[in-house]
Amino acid sequence: MSGVSPTQRSLTSADVAYLLDASFGPDTRVRDCGPLSGGGFATVWWALLDDGRRVVLKLAPPSGTPLLRYERGLCAAEDRYFRLVAQRAPQVPVPPVLWHGTDPAYGEWLVTEMLPGRSLFDLAEAGVAVDDGPVRYDLGVALATLHTVTGERFGYDGDRASGPTWREAFTAMLDEFLADAVDWDVRLPVTPERLHALVGRHADVLDEVRRPALLHFDCWDGNVLATPDGDARLRLSGLVDGERFFYGDPLLDLVSPLLFRRVEDEPEHPVLRGYRATVAEPLVLDASARRRLGLYRLHLYLLMTVEMPSRGMTPQSHPERHKQLAALLDEELAALATS
Repeated sequence: MSGVSPTQRSLTSADVAYLLDASFGPDTRVRDCGPLSGGGFATVWWALLDDGRRVVLKLAPPSGTPLLRYERGLCAAEDRYFRLVAQRAPQVPVPPVLWHGTDPAYGEWLVTEMLPGRSLFDLAEAGVAVDDGPVRYDLGVALATLHTVTGERFGYDGDRASGPTWREAFTAMLDEFLADAVDWDVRLPVTPERLHALVGRHADVLDEVRRPALLHFDCWDGNVLATPDGDARLRLSGLVDGERFFYGDPLLDLVSPLLFRRVEDEPEHPVLRGYRATVAEPLVLDASARRRLGLYRLHLYLLMTVEMPSRGMTPQSHPERHKQLAALLDEELAALATS
């Protein structure tokens, strides 16, 4: 059986017990467990162990599952990311890694501690009325802290798209999306030639980025956990799903927290206020920054379009998503062509 997405699997409580036994040994038993929703890639379950610990089990797609190029080895990447953040930016709440393993029948999996709180997406879906300004401020602080960590190269680690300069790495990342679009027969509103011309047009602002900062990249509301304080205000309790991390321009991490919006048009947004309060140098959203942000939104909307068939989504099954992304891509392409 398959899960909601072709990359996900249907698990049973017996499967979860088996994998946690393989992680911790037969002396640790599962008292209760259940699936966690919200993601569209890995299969994720929570479990309550008999010693009182709550853990999260994340099972990678089965071997041989067709994936986008940058999605190779994401389970191991998440293990590396959480350990790196715990070591280099311990102020940022990420789940402690308890186990990373493989099994001939099940493939690769990761076990982490379960952080407190619920995602901002879940809270909004449930209609919970709370003040989320403080948690978004906290997110800005966390992102600024993550960005103090410097990598050795730009782009992804391992054998995925990367480069010695940000322009080269960013171009390589876009080229992978173009190749994925061909593989999955996804029609894009931009040709490779036009995309390369746009990157060339704005190469000067990409070349302004000289330090490969650690980026989470995927800080949409579904990956931001929050708990209420005594005044019913939400505060940050965790950043999850760090497997898509890479090294690049810190500005790119300001796109997904304001998904489908323009962060440069909301200078008093809580994320920006928290970020500005934490970074060592002033955050200036000048003309150069605005051009780069346009490129980064283009990057995100291309990814979200190209990934649709790999998640079992088509323009026919999800017409509104397809229409929205097409309009957003057209808007960014037009703006970049004239800026």
